[in-house]
Amino acid sequence: MSELAWLGVVRHGQSAGNVAAERAEAAGEELVDLRISDADVRLTETGREQGAAIGRWMAELPSRERPQVVFSSPYRRAMQTAELAVAAAGFGAPPLLMDERLRDRELGVLDLLTSRGVTARRPEEAERKRRLGRFYYRPPGGESWADVALRLRTLLGDLRLEYPGQRVLLVAHESVIFLLRYVIERLSQERLLELVEATTLANASLCSWRRDDGRLRPSVFNWVGHLTEQGVPTTQQEQVVAQPGRAPRR
Repeated sequence: MSELAWLGVVRHGQSAGNVAAERAEAAGEELVDLRISDADVRLTETGREQGAAIGRWMAELPSRERPQVVFSSPYRRAMQTAELAVAAAGFGAPPLLMDERLRDRELGVLDLLTSRGVTARRPEEAERKRRLGRFYYRPPGGESWADVALRLRTLLGDLRLEYPGQRVLLVAHESVIFLLRYVIERLSQERLLELVEATTLANASLCSWRRDDGRLRPSVFNWVGHLTEQGVPTTQQEQVVAQPGRAPRR
């Protein structure tokens, strides 16, 4: 099977859900105050700036280095990011397609619960997660990390068949990006969970791989230079701050 020439994935821009979740966790609340479904959460104004910045970065690339097609998660915050990026890329922008396999991990009965809320309101699920481990735990009505990895394997297989030797950009979510690293780089589960514990992906950050010796090899991870170079705010939850770094080698 032919390999892609380049694969990039950006996390969606800052969303109202990111802001609400961070506020709830910081306040020690049990529930995130969102009145709409996860799939309908929109970008903040900062998130919209970040989405447009991705497009301006694409427009400045040499034509031979630009993504040839963009795929987005169907969730509104991701589609908004992708639409803003494609619009800002201007003339010659790549086509934008949607694939539901890029959607965020579904949390089932744990949806909208903070870490404190899970312990307080679903103690049996907190115990089951501790016993099964983070990778295989599936909340009722939701997905495990293994479930998401499986749908991403099928997506990658289809991309390799349909776009061999081409450059593909994905717009997705934090869990999807981590699990793409797991699948593409053949990481161990232990290494994956180390990355998850040590890193918080910045909104609109880029992770990419380049074809080398017939395989995709990692290029950049959690890169936000395209934001900082344009004076666009970088945002992330929790404690890890993404480093601007140098422009990624494509």
